[in-house]
Amino acid sequence: MGAVGVAAATWGIGIERYLFTVRTATVPVLSPGSAPIRVLHLSDAHMAPWQHRKQQWLASLATLEPDLVVNTGDNLGHVDGLTGIRRAFAPLAGIPGVFVHGSNDVHAPSPRNPFKYFMGPSKRHSKAPRLDTAAMDDFFTDELGWTDLDNTVARLTVAGQSVDFFGVDDPHRGWDRLDELPDQITTLGPREPGASVLGVAHAPYQRVLNEFIDLGADMLIAGHTHGGQVCLPGYGTIVANCDIPLTQAKGLSTWSHGGRSVPLNVSAGCGTSIYAPVRFACRPEASLLTLVARPRFGNSAGSM
Repeated sequence: MGAVGVAAATWGIGIERYLFTVRTATVPVLSPGSAPIRVLHLSDAHMAPWQHRKQQWLASLATLEPDLVVNTGDNLGHVDGLTGIRRAFAPLAGIPGVFVHGSNDVHAPSPRNPFKYFMGPSKRHSKAPRLDTAAMDDFFTDELGWTDLDNTVARLTVAGQSVDFFGVDDPHRGWDRLDELPDQITTLGPREPGASVLGVAHAPYQRVLNEFIDLGADMLIAGHTHGGQVCLPGYGTIVANCDIPLTQAKGLSTWSHGGRSVPLNVSAGCGTSIYAPVRFACRPEASLLTLVARPRFGNSAGSM
């Protein structure tokens, strides 16, 4: 048993956390007759400045030629993490993008007892230092051209099509302001016929997903869970650090509420806390989602 434990730790710490992968999915969510939109979903980089392999891999994703980048937060994993984020995301400059914050875009990580995750969602360490969130946001907005969706809405032209967005600041810390979104949606004015609506959050708490559906989202996009980070082969996720069902803590699924069902993509993310540098049966990932037209007879959550 000791040998098995050593082998598992060696794999999870020394090998699998560097096995970066792109998970692809086709999602029939656009209005009938629409041209496809390629969405690169990035999440949970938890970047430290010395993580050059991760930076190089993220930078290489520009070759996928996405039409849109959706960043669901927790980009920073160190007080100097922005240095690595600049290297990683610079090739994505000029591609339309949106982003929301996770708590680790605001507070640096701290050591945690991993077994406490089985007792419920994690709490913020009271002594965690603040990160330079403003500098990160300036890089995203001014240099990359992305749009901040924290507790706000936006309308962008993506691949020649009008797409509406709304998003919230990190629900895991209670920073979301769902009650502010309806008025802001109204200020966007009438939606173009056939335009799609994407709801974006860092942590996929059920109350947020349900409200996004009530507000008219056609698709939901989130991160935060790390896909469980350490999973059981043949079983899957054993903890999600929020109240989403474990079977939906990673990948593409369908979220239903109020008589509507829409696609939900939860990214397993591509990083880990510097205090828990391990992945097991849960490779670090980015998602390339090809949004295509819905069948004229209904809606579907898509296929992987």
